[in-house]
Amino acid sequence: MSFEDLLDVQVDIGSNTSETLASAPSTITVFNKQKISLLGVDSAYELMNFVPGMQSTRGDWVGAVPKDHARGVYLDSGNVLVMINGERINESSFGKASVYMPFIPIEIIEKVEFIRGPGSALYGSNAFMGVMNVVTKQDVNEVTAMLGSNAKQGLSLSGHYKFNEDINAFATLAINKKDGEYYPQGVRDPLESMYFEAGLNINALQVRGRYNKVELNEFINLAGYSKQNQHRSENRFISLGYDWLQNTHTELTTKVAYSEHDIESAGLILAANDNPFASNDFLNGPAWQTTDLKVNIDFKHQLTNDWVLNAGFEYSDAEQKTAGVRTNFYDPISGNIILEDAYYLGSVMTFEEFAPFASLKATFETHSLYGQLKIPFSEHITVFLGSRFDDVKDIDSKLSPRFATIYQPTPANTFKLQYGESFRTPVTNELYSNDDVTVGNPDLRSEYVKTTELVWRHEANTWHSNMVLFHNQLNDFITTVPQLNNTNMFTFSNQLDDTNRGLEFDSRWNITADFSVTGTYTQYFDKPIKPTFKRVASIVTSYQLDQWLFSINGLWRGEVKGETLGADVFQQSSYMLFYATSQYAINDTSRLTFKVYNLFDKQYNTYDPRVENGAVAGVSREISLNYSMDF
Repeated sequence: MSFEDLLDVQVDIGSNTSETLASAPSTITVFNKQKISLLGVDSAYELMNFVPGMQSTRGDWVGAVPKDHARGVYLDSGNVLVMINGERINESSFGKASVYMPFIPIEIIEKVEFIRGPGSALYGSNAFMGVMNVVTKQDVNEVTAMLGSNAKQGLSLSGHYKFNEDINAFATLAINKKDGEYYPQGVRDPLESMYFEAGLNINALQVRGRYNKVELNEFINLAGYSKQNQHRSENRFISLGYDWLQNTHTELTTKVAYSEHDIESAGLILAANDNPFASNDFLNGPAWQTTDLKVNIDFKHQLTNDWVLNAGFEYSDAEQKTAGVRTNFYDPISGNIILEDAYYLGSVMTFEEFAPFASLKATFETHSLYGQLKIPFSEHITVFLGSRFDDVKDIDSKLSPRFATIYQPTPANTFKLQYGESFRTPVTNELYSNDDVTVGNPDLRSEYVKTTELVWRHEANTWHSNMVLFHNQLNDFITTVPQLNNTNMFTFSNQLDDTNRGLEFDSRWNITADFSVTGTYTQYFDKPIKPTFKRVASIVTSYQLDQWLFSINGLWRGEVKGETLGADVFQQSSYMLFYATSQYAINDTSRLTFKVYNLFDKQYNTYDPRVENGAVAGVSREISLNYSMDF
């Protein structure tokens, strides 16, 4: 896109009104498909590393699953809301979208929008430290084939068809597979993924369906690396929407959506060498299904004085329907896991009914009301006032207000003062779990955060920049704490209250019409409540030469120190990863793209407090070649 187009990109995620990045009442970062193609990444989660204030790494419990770091918070508990086309992926058992959808391939993506900071006033629970909305391709005809190192293979197909003025349809399919690289611990990190989505529009009626499956095996679990570690997740989604009223001043829409999330996982809990009761490794994990039925009513009206009113009601019935176990030690008579050789099953097996998990079969019934008023006081000043009330039956109720004043004294300068509150409701795993790793705490309260932001955005002829100062007051954060008994390692507690402040900066400079540089930098002023990166930065350079497009990118992370389970200290010094992309336009409809991840094969670890030595191996160099064709 041209520089002017980038500055004028429309975003809906921040306000339920169509705004530009300058006029939106939130701090927002947007990646369109052209920019994504330059970054050398494979998954939507990897884009977080190029967003100020966010990072994505691998960690414990199925280590290939992404872990979110947002504004100095790394608690691995669903503090970032992930959506696909405005529909939440976070669910009621673990709360983390990445557990159930750990791989969202970039081949299906039209754009990705990030809210940096609170979003509960619009989206409720989990829209806490940030929101990521993946917008998929729905109006292109494109096929892409990919081959790469470590037996990486991929095929994606997107198509749409307009039957007449009133009826059109689209479909997207993406299949990805790789064997993964060899690690010194004797394992690989293989991946298999399939994503399918289809939609039909008939006048004011919209029908959508989605299916996703991901398998991640080997790599790491709580007790270490093992070829027996396994993870499989599936998602099914269907929705029906109808526009009852839509004209220049008023819109009234309704939507009914239903989703299912399945997970089957088993990871190393106790290695044979450390098992005093049996001579085999002990593997254990969930075989769970959660569902979510949601009804939305949205109303929008532009008043005669140009004020814009948004209001709505949302009903959600989220339920954990099954809570089985996958294990290789089991006594079918008592229905218990017994770590003795007599009860060793020889391999991991699934037991759909597991008495200690019975309490996890809980229901979260939520009623939500929300409203927002956009008030254009003058040509230079716009105010947004909004709030959302969520009542989670028998769990908690939260009011999430927000306020934003946007002042644009000149076309080149925009100043924003923003305040918002967000929350995260505890999930079934935190409330009611009872396994060999954790025991739940039914007395948990919702986490909440109060955020104030001061934003300065400057736009010139060839460059633009954003500077954000934020202040977070964190309250009642839920974290794992040691459980001092013989059956569980951890429990959960509302134990953390803290203040987190920082600076986020990003800028793009078009040095010439063909050469541009984009940079980000994040600096936290306070020590994070759990060790995470206190300073991060990125740089993206791109150069156009006739039919060629070249990009060299860098991701820098500061030093991290943290205690391990053995009371030792983990330390990873600062490091930088490089990405390289070159794209050749064969003609107007086809192109070749060559991507290298971790160009110089940097060896590094990321920190996770629940891994014995604190270290999770990073990804080494990966190479891929893509061929794309429009039709």
